[in-house]
Amino acid sequence: MSDYLLDIAGLGLRWLHLIAGIAWIGASFYFVWLDNHLEESDEPGVAGQLWSVHGGGFYSNRKFALGPPRPPDRLHWFKWEAYWTWISGFALLVVVYYANPQGILVAPDSGLASWEAVTLSVALLAVAVVVYDGLCRSPLGSHGFALALVGVLATMATTAALAEVYSGRGAYLQVGAMVGTLMVANVLTAIIPGQRRMVAALRAGGEPDPADGRRGKQRSVHNSYLTLPVLLVMISNHYPVTYGHGRAWLVLGVLTAAGMLIRHAVIVRQRGRPWLATGAAAAALLTLLVVALRPDDAATATTTAAVVPVLQERCASCHAGAAAPAGLDLTVGTVVEARAADIRRMVAGEAMPPGNVTQMTAAERALIAAWR
Repeated sequence: MSDYLLDIAGLGLRWLHLIAGIAWIGASFYFVWLDNHLEESDEPGVAGQLWSVHGGGFYSNRKFALGPPRPPDRLHWFKWEAYWTWISGFALLVVVYYANPQGILVAPDSGLASWEAVTLSVALLAVAVVVYDGLCRSPLGSHGFALALVGVLATMATTAALAEVYSGRGAYLQVGAMVGTLMVANVLTAIIPGQRRMVAALRAGGEPDPADGRRGKQRSVHNSYLTLPVLLVMISNHYPVTYGHGRAWLVLGVLTAAGMLIRHAVIVRQRGRPWLATGAAAAALLTLLVVALRPDDAATATTTAAVVPVLQERCASCHAGAAAPAGLDLTVGTVVEARAADIRRMVAGEAMPPGNVTQMTAAERALIAAWR
């Protein structure tokens, strides 16, 4: 029953995480789009305006340079979308990974105890926020490209270091959780507090500190650029070809850089500036990655007959009968043949057996990886 309840909790939290994430990302993308499409205004104190139509109605948006002469009594704040994305994501981390760290999070041969794995994971979430905030406040923070480059290199270094103690899937997930945490910290510690100080200054008859606006804008832009890499990590657990690669740290670095470039191409295109070179750079990176990750068809092919005994010994204890996970009954020859590609990906990527509970050897994995 406990496993069943954990599955139900995981499903509910994943659903909530997805809903909150869509709301947060949607709001972020919309306001970046809005900033990039504002037109000049003759109204004093107004930095830009935009008329739009949607859902059968007309909308008029105005953006003030610092704020209106007197802010309205009722303001709509965009924060809970971010907060609930993190709350649900961390809860999902607890239910799926922390509840059974040896099953998915920890590398089978790392020797890391469960409590050590969980403590390390939580500590790294805090470290990511502190290090990132320090970089943003340093002179490097005013150089967007240099900061992005440091971020990509830090992503690769962190992934490579985590691969020593976590599984490939666990390392990717941890990096994604760290990036997601610093993103929501941007909202909690920089964007919203700055906005509150600006509103308070206006209501007191003073002028807002422009530094609050600049800092909030900086962190908001960073969040926008980090969105695509984080989304990629969220779905990477379905694709062992990424985290299961021998140089998974480099794969994630390339995907992170490509995601940032794609987002940049979209933003500059919205501003009416040349974007094809940026888009081409992202496409080139992804093309090179696809080529690099292709399977080695020149390797000696393994026959199904050679693979079946390994599957029977290492996998069929769970994958058998009508209740087999994902409907994958490995005791039925036709099912094995039909799902060969899925089996090969999951085993070669070390996603299965979970936590290597059946002690599948490296030689057995290599045998299945060469199965054609």
